[in-house]
Order: sequence, then structure tokens, then C-alpha cells
Amino acid sequence: MKIIVENLGKRFNREWIFKKFNFVFEQSRCYAIVGPNGSGKSTLMQVLWGQVPASTGTVLYSDPKNIIPEEEAYKNVSVATPYMELIEEFTLSEMIKFHFKFKGVSQNLPIEELADLMELSHAQNKLISNFSSGMKQRLKLGLAFFSDTSALFLDEPTTNLDKRAIEWYQVKLREFGASRLVLIASNAEHEYPENAQKIDLIHLK
Repeated sequence: MKIIVENLGKRFNREWIFKKFNFVFEQSRCYAIVGPNGSGKSTLMQVLWGQVPASTGTVLYSDPKNIIPEEEAYKNVSVATPYMELIEEFTLSEMIKFHFKFKGVSQNLPIEELADLMELSHAQNKLISNFSSGMKQRLKLGLAFFSDTSALFLDEPTTNLDKRAIEWYQVKLREFGASRLVLIASNAEHEYPENAQKIDLIHLK
């Protein structure tokens, strides 16, 4: 998926978070959204994936053949953020089955193998409410990585992950992000590849 933004701006009350943003996000490319804490990285991501309306400008989605209607863009998008809610009354197995009722599985992976690919197979029947913060974050990332979507949005993706889980994240990002449009909001260089194109929000005020 390609995302084209023209004169994009977002403000809360009288304060502009960003404005006059013009850019084309291309398929099979990775972009790192950087900037000081509170600069609007998460807000920009939410505007781009369609959760939050822009104050000015337009966001246009397209694939190689067609313009994608704004209300259909979510079908092409996977998101993982520390603030994203999970259904904590579900077990891991139930959460995976529920999620993939709405999304296809990437690379035709058997759904029974996904918990193992998340390195969470030991917790198949454990309630998500009893997961550690690191396990919850790995689940969020796994659901995003393994969904058959053309765009991947990751906001501070290694929050709550230990060293081993960070290495798991980096491997899966290379494996499941190479052919997709990937946007990563982060100031931590280990969270995005060296070839990622940086977009610094300090210049969009």
C-alpha cells in the first residue's frame, strides 16, 4: 500500500502538533517517525492509519491498481502499540483465533503455529490478564507481524521487552516487514533498521 499525504496537519485546541506535512510513503519501504517526547509521533501514526481525523489536508491510500477508499484502509493495516488494548478475558489461543477471523494470516502460516512463532506456546491456555507486560507486547507484535496486510504501524515496539524478546522482534521485523510499508514511531535506533528513512517531527511544527 502507498500512503500519500498533502498539507497534513493536526491540532488540539490552538496548539499545532504538526502541519503542512507533504509526503509519499511507499510500499516495501521503512520509515522511522522520530522527535522529542510529546512531539506527536503517536498522533501522526494514528492519523496515517485512519484512527484520528486530520485537522487539515488529506490522506490518500492506494495499491498498485486502485485507490483504496478511506473507510476500507483498515483492512490493509496492522498496528502494534503499548497502549493498544487486548481482550484480557481471552486465553492466548482464543485471542489468536478471534484476531484472525478479521485478518488473513501472512505467508499462509498455519494458525496453530502462531503461538510458537511468538515464543508463547507455553501460555496457550493462559488468560491474557495473567500475562506479563512483556508477553502482552510480544502478542501485540505477533498479531501485527503475522497478519496478511500491506502496511505495518509500530509505535515504540520494544516497550516492556527484554533483550531476548528485542532480538525476536528484530528478526520478525526483517522477515515479515520486508515487502510491506512499515512505519515505526521511535527514538530508539534498535527499533528500526539502519536503512529506514527518518521523518523528524521537529521540522513539522
